[in-house]
Amino acid sequence: MNDSTSDLYACDLSHAEWRKSSASGPEHNCVEVADLANGTVAIRDSKDTRRTPLRFHAPEWAAFRQSLISGEI
Repeated sequence: MNDSTSDLYACDLSHAEWRKSSASGPEHNCVEVADLANGTVAIRDSKDTRRTPLRFHAPEWAAFRQSLISGEI
């Protein structure tokens, strides 16, 4: 991990406000998202919140979202 990524993963998530997508279905197989400082974002599995959340810097998150919206991934 580079210093920037290390700093992102050092962020304390104990008070993060997690939210589920409005598109989440009744199967409960969704992710939760928390906004962090400076436009960074953390995402986690809603069924296993003990797992380490993934974290994205703002440009990474924007690219990831755009890829999902466009059907690229």
